[in-house]
Amino acid sequence: MNKIIIANYREMEPQVISRDGNSFAVKPIIEETDAGKCSASFVEVEPGQFAYGYHYHEVNEEIFYIIRGHAVVRTPEGEKNLKAGDAIAFPASPEGAHVIRNGSATEKLVYLDAGTRLMPDVVHFPDTHTGMVCSASGVHHFRES
Repeated sequence: MNKIIIANYREMEPQVISRDGNSFAVKPIIEETDAGKCSASFVEVEPGQFAYGYHYHEVNEEIFYIIRGHAVVRTPEGEKNLKAGDAIAFPASPEGAHVIRNGSATEKLVYLDAGTRLMPDVVHFPDTHTGMVCSASGVHHFRES
């Protein structure tokens, strides 16, 4: 990082990500292109929805801080129930696999997703046997055999 960055969550336009009938909104507050080695985004998940899908990173670590709502996080150790004020950290390994879903029937889940953003990184999606390599040249998808 070569400069101080100030950004306001309330002023950020959400990027809506939709896949397979599921959607969630991401508000990147500190992007890796600005910060260098880390990033932070606010993620908003409506009731019954989840964010990103079950995955793990080979290089990057993530931390989620729950701001509002009830989160259910699937991990290799089973489901973890989180509430506002809770934080959870994921190591860069299969043991850090995770997906977060909104466990409420009525309230929006809002959490801060922060972590390292070193490149290249390989992200694995065990449920679909797919993955992606994230590098300076872009994102390259692959199927695991």
